[in-house]
Amino acid sequence: MSALKDILYKVALQSVSGDTAVEVAALAFDSRKVGANTAFIATRGTQADGHDYIEQAIEKGAVAIICEQLPENLNTSITYVQVKDSSEALGIMASNFFGNPSAKLKLVGVTGTNGKTTCVSLLFQLFKQLGYNVGLLSTVVNKINDEIIVATHTTPDAIQMNELMAKMVAKGCSHCFMEVSSHALVQHRVSGLTFQGAVFTNLSHDHLDYHKTFDEYIKAKKMLFDGLPSSAFALTNIDDKRGAVMLQNTKASKYRYALKTMADFKAKILSNTLQGLELDIEGHNVWFKLIGDFNAYNLMAVYGAAILLEEESADVLQALSDLNPAPGRFEQVLTDTGITAIVDYAHTPDALENVLSTIKVFRSGNEKVITVVGCGGNRDTTKRPEMAKIACELSDKVVLTSDNPRFEEPMAIIEDMQKGVSPSNYRKTLVMADRREAIKTACSMAEPNDIILVAGKGHETYQDVKGVKSDFDDRKVLKDMLNLIHK
Repeated sequence: MSALKDILYKVALQSVSGDTAVEVAALAFDSRKVGANTAFIATRGTQADGHDYIEQAIEKGAVAIICEQLPENLNTSITYVQVKDSSEALGIMASNFFGNPSAKLKLVGVTGTNGKTTCVSLLFQLFKQLGYNVGLLSTVVNKINDEIIVATHTTPDAIQMNELMAKMVAKGCSHCFMEVSSHALVQHRVSGLTFQGAVFTNLSHDHLDYHKTFDEYIKAKKMLFDGLPSSAFALTNIDDKRGAVMLQNTKASKYRYALKTMADFKAKILSNTLQGLELDIEGHNVWFKLIGDFNAYNLMAVYGAAILLEEESADVLQALSDLNPAPGRFEQVLTDTGITAIVDYAHTPDALENVLSTIKVFRSGNEKVITVVGCGGNRDTTKRPEMAKIACELSDKVVLTSDNPRFEEPMAIIEDMQKGVSPSNYRKTLVMADRREAIKTACSMAEPNDIILVAGKGHETYQDVKGVKSDFDDRKVLKDMLNLIHK
């Protein structure tokens, strides 16, 4: 139990009605989760407005209501607190309620369109190998040392996040590495957190269904850097044309990493094969298990962050060379068929181009590249033709299929994608709405030495169709089909 006035510390209040000394046992922004002695924060979401559920929350035991707009009739036994932004208040209150756990950790946030999961996964592995107790908040999984907490969103809500960090502190964690999505920033899910540092990977076409314009998307990412304290570091990919923008207006110490331009942390690719990367980093030749130019950037982001967290360069490079990529990121599916099979989470035009460009580097010229790709439903529609266009330009055969169609018809999504297929590429394109059949078709077209890329879902182990999540793992389906057809 905590006094409401303590939980409201640093929240910008507009008006208060009632006693702020009231004791609060829990926070909730979902009225269904309200119990006795709860403070209910009425947030405005894309689907529902918490202000419509204030009376329901009081009936279920709420003792305090935090809202942007006060109800017409106030209950004299309830404390009402009016704020300008309930979502921002929720973040700050959650941090206070759980004892500001982020301030007791070295918390590093990673944002960008691509590479977030790989970077936080590598940082988590790296610091564990360096002997620390570490927390991880990622799209794939949340972890407290070796304990796994299943992830449901790119970034948990503010209450879940602070509760997780409080558990990390209780279990002796010194560091936490966290993906920070543009949605989380705009929705103030990270308000109230104390960051030791922030890393920017890159920026390309994504989430315009939510942010509406690319400029708004850039501003969303920049919010992480704008909110950093002067004691933190801001590390950016200066080779990305938006990299410098992230450093504008930040109070944090500014650092840059690059492969092409002058930077605080600079690397040169010495070799790039299906077995891994060899990089020259500050005069040291180091081999890594990760594949592709895009992973050279991820490795430099991780290396730079580790040095800024005051680790020794030699220790970092040695540990990094042992680490594995994140699940579903350029993950090879091994079979005895002689066919190279790759699964990747690429679900943006830029990510798909990166993966196919990397495959192109490894080609001898005689093998076919067969790409299976779809686009998610109820998401940014403008990237669909672009994804198909890139797949066709960089592949010999393309099977357009469904990804997670959600509440859209798969064929309607595929028709959007087909708008990006030029007449000259029609003959290399097949349409198969059933994803399993699409993968099976790609496997049946492949011959020894050919390369199959199944893109879009990566680590995911389900397919979301009309609100129902069914078991579906691209890696397992691809392996099973290859073994079935080429046994």
